[in-house]
Amino acid sequence: MRSSIFGNLAGQPLPGGFALENSKMLRVQLPHEVLAKQGSMVAFQGQMDFDYEGGGLGRLLKKAVTGEGASLMRVRGQGQLYLADNADDIHLFYLENEGLTVNGRNLLAFGPELRWDIQRVQGAGVAAGGLFNTTVTGTGWVAVTTHGTPVLLDVARMPTFVDGQAAVCWSTGLQVGVNRTMKVGALIGRGSGEAMQLAFRGQGFVLVQASEGAPVIQAS
Repeated sequence: MRSSIFGNLAGQPLPGGFALENSKMLRVQLPHEVLAKQGSMVAFQGQMDFDYEGGGLGRLLKKAVTGEGASLMRVRGQGQLYLADNADDIHLFYLENEGLTVNGRNLLAFGPELRWDIQRVQGAGVAAGGLFNTTVTGTGWVAVTTHGTPVLLDVARMPTFVDGQAAVCWSTGLQVGVNRTMKVGALIGRGSGEAMQLAFRGQGFVLVQASEGAPVIQAS
């Protein structure tokens, strides 16, 4: 899989109109259409129309049942569009007739030539906390966000295990399962707190963020 991460190429032009303005802001050059997370537009220059992207009845039903999938908008027009999400870091992948499985909350934008759907994570049971994810397939750019600086793990080197909340995206060709490390001590409050992880095997990569999710602010 020749997908690439470009987290440090700030401001450099990329095929298909995608470029990183900086590590936390994506710049998209239209007239290319783009599908983006609702509410992620922070600025634009030119003339643009923003429309809700439902993705069809089937995907709407999957989203309602599973709770997975980012709410998307379709942007058309002329000019430069700037996208961001809570000042999270942004990373770009280029797919060449291949697929990427993405946690819906981390999906920022992708090209309209790519197909997307909400699919079950094969091999991961309900207890894994990540039964359904958004899958993007085809040829084109995908932008994802991470909470903190991530690491890109090459699964082909050795079996790889990741906390389900820290796994941002991975190659669709990977075999995914659940690794349980429950010991007797965990039953009486002396566990490690890491009793279950997603297990990956095969040819491909996993992008892992440096957090199990953004912190929840408690009301005072």
